[in-house]
Amino acid sequence: MREKRLFCVVPCYNEEEVLPETSSRLKRKVNELIQQGLVSQDSRIVFVNDGSKDATWSIISRLHEEDEIFQGINLSRNRGHQNALLAGLMTVKSICDMAISLDADLQDDIDAIDEMVKKYHEGIDVVYGVRSSRQTDTFFKKATAEGFYKLMNAMGANTVYNHADYRLMSKRALEGLAQFGEVNLFLRGIVPMIGYPTDVVYYERAERFAGESKYPLKKMLAFATEGITSLSTQPIKMITGLGFFIFFVSIAVLIYCLVRYFNDQTIPGWTTTVLSVWAIGGLIMISLGIIGEYIGKIYLETKSRPRYIIESYLKDDKDNVDLVDHIN
Repeated sequence: MREKRLFCVVPCYNEEEVLPETSSRLKRKVNELIQQGLVSQDSRIVFVNDGSKDATWSIISRLHEEDEIFQGINLSRNRGHQNALLAGLMTVKSICDMAISLDADLQDDIDAIDEMVKKYHEGIDVVYGVRSSRQTDTFFKKATAEGFYKLMNAMGANTVYNHADYRLMSKRALEGLAQFGEVNLFLRGIVPMIGYPTDVVYYERAERFAGESKYPLKKMLAFATEGITSLSTQPIKMITGLGFFIFFVSIAVLIYCLVRYFNDQTIPGWTTTVLSVWAIGGLIMISLGIIGEYIGKIYLETKSRPRYIIESYLKDDKDNVDLVDHIN
């Protein structure tokens, strides 16, 4: 049986501090898999440069020159983590048997790759890397992260709890992913929609060994909003439910006022009026904001702009890859 070709896809944005160590660790891991006969000798590590402003691309280019195990994809400009990850996956889908996506900081335990590959050989198409615990997180980080996953699922976005973007996908799973044409990407919610056999691998997340996190609280909140509005109409339904609730409350208030009026118990006052105006006004503004978020998504989707443009690809000469956006 032909050995299967593995590609590790690593999005990079200003990662010059971690790349030397990351490349060394990943190279060692891939070579271990090759020695065990789990993957073929022409397996590769692909770094995707997402418009970095530091020396990230220079380091990737040097790594490629020194060892053919390293490949590099340079995007024309910064497109964000999800688009950079998609660019890497869609570029290698035609030349790999399986692809593993992971972050450049290697906080996700790369020893879990062994079990992922073994599950692939057992016939699993998508293997999710899932954190077994959050003991290394601060209380605030743990609370906000767990709240993120609970909120996503409550809003109708089908995500895997405590799973980020550390996963293995088979070639046919990648082909399935290629059929999703959303401009507004949230891969953690899209991948479960593919529907092929899935499994999970649990691991302990380590501390970042260099550099700074690219996902502070502000970005996490924006990421959650992107995921919810890209995958779920639940907020729109909530606005409808809120509208009905306020309508029934207004009927009750109307009846109450009429009863007091006919009993000569009306007392003119401005407090309730002011509070009512501000409360209803605030709800209207929030509702318009949510609706506007969806209209903005529709606006971007109808334009069908490319999600990424590849400027250059450092690859093996034998790999025939067309450097265009792979999804129309």
